[in-house]
Amino acid sequence: MAGRNKQPLQVIQGKGVSKHLTKEEIKKRESHETAMRGDIDKVKPPSYLTAAQKKEFNEIAEELMKLNIFSNLDVDSLARYLDSKHQYLQLIKDMKKIKATEVVKTESGKSVTIANDDYPKLIRTKNTLFTECRTAASDLGLTITSRLKLIIPSPPSTVGEKTEAEKRFGNRL
Repeated sequence: MAGRNKQPLQVIQGKGVSKHLTKEEIKKRESHETAMRGDIDKVKPPSYLTAAQKKEFNEIAEELMKLNIFSNLDVDSLARYLDSKHQYLQLIKDMKKIKATEVVKTESGKSVTIANDDYPKLIRTKNTLFTECRTAASDLGLTITSRLKLIIPSPPSTVGEKTEAEKRFGNRL
């Protein structure tokens, strides 16, 4: 079904646009969101991660749990993010050792610069791993833009007294 992503109830209420929701709908939505959050009692790094990846897993998971956006259901997603990140970093290290071009001597003794045939394949792999990392990071709330979407806006505060028009018409002005 096409359309906008569903926003959490707190975000809707923070924006001040929850007037279209009835008390019953708000109650249902709150209970649904609480049930969807999931438990955090089994947040442990999977066995297939290396020791360094497990350490990073625990650090990131702890930060995400502080934000109340991480649960047992997200463990595998974080592990896949760390695995693709590790592969990406390893590929970058290896690519620094390889040059995009090679200098080859021809039969006549001239030096000719030619393209390294493997370099474009490595670039495609690098781009694929980068996209995979960025997508997983965004899904987990590890990027600034994804975290900004999670911030719950505070309702507008009034500084001072309301005018007669504001008293009569509220926020409809």
